[in-house]
Amino acid sequence: MSNRRPCGIFDTSYEKDICIFRTPFHRIMFFTLMVGYLLVFPFVAGHGALSIMNSISITIIATLGINFLTGYCGQISLGHGIFVVLGGYISAIFMKHFGFSWWATLPISIGCTAIIGIFFGFSSFWLKGFYIAMSTLASYFILTYVLMHGGPVTGGINGMLVNAPKIGYFEITTQRQFFFLIAGFLILALFVGKSLARGRLGRVFIAIRDNDIAAEVMGINIFKYKLIAFAICSAYAGVAGSIFATYHGFVSFEQVPFTENIWYLAYVIIGGGGTIVGSIFGVLFLQLLSYGVMFLGPLIGEVFPAIAGSIVSSLMLILNGFLIVGFLIFEPRGLYHRWEIIRASMQVWPFTH
Repeated sequence: MSNRRPCGIFDTSYEKDICIFRTPFHRIMFFTLMVGYLLVFPFVAGHGALSIMNSISITIIATLGINFLTGYCGQISLGHGIFVVLGGYISAIFMKHFGFSWWATLPISIGCTAIIGIFFGFSSFWLKGFYIAMSTLASYFILTYVLMHGGPVTGGINGMLVNAPKIGYFEITTQRQFFFLIAGFLILALFVGKSLARGRLGRVFIAIRDNDIAAEVMGINIFKYKLIAFAICSAYAGVAGSIFATYHGFVSFEQVPFTENIWYLAYVIIGGGGTIVGSIFGVLFLQLLSYGVMFLGPLIGEVFPAIAGSIVSSLMLILNGFLIVGFLIFEPRGLYHRWEIIRASMQVWPFTH
């Protein structure tokens, strides 16, 4: 009897079709990635690299939320950035005015941002498409005004200081210590997101996104699940915002300008809407690109002194615009779709027969 195995991967059961790690190679690669991410990188990386990775990790957590709302459920949001800031404010308020620890404020931040997200999501009962985007845009201006004029409760235009988290008597203050804290929440957020996306809730969101009329005919309560999508999106923003506030030790509505809302949509578009891994790809691609532009900006300024003053901000805006348009035209399903094509071809190459 021949010991040769067939080319490619063939699913012989439903469990194999939906499993995350379909081959031993996948398990080995995931284990290697986790070892490198958790046990190697934080001890060999410098202060700057750890700072960049911490910022990227927080952004990925926030992007997972808007990917559920926009990528999976098809509801466009132009106010996600202010919900991230709101999560930080809620933690800061309970820490300053009620003496809560940061750990105690985290579930409060998640719950409050989810409830506020549901409130602004009620417009989805009457509105669709572009009009949903306008209603979420209104949430940005409303919440910004409230935080700006909150007086002693929110600190007004001065923002609020936020204490560092503690584990017992141990205070988390260094970049490496924050790395492990943020990495833990990132892995948990990815696990929860993957579980939701692969379950019934994820399939319902996709049905609403693809054809909400057909989904309603099938018996799906469209309005109910749209509100759930808004709640999940805002809850993820609450987690990211609370971590963001304690990481920086300060929170202000000015930390997230309006353009940040566009960036979150860009992460979803470029990474791949409706995929958990796409959120990672999109944030890594654009964030690392922005840091690259910041690094190259002074060098370009030395060559062209006339544009040295504005080269960094202008070049990043130009590149961002070109990338969004380019991906919408040439790869509308994002980087993750391209990775899926490459991975599928590698599974059978060179024996494509």
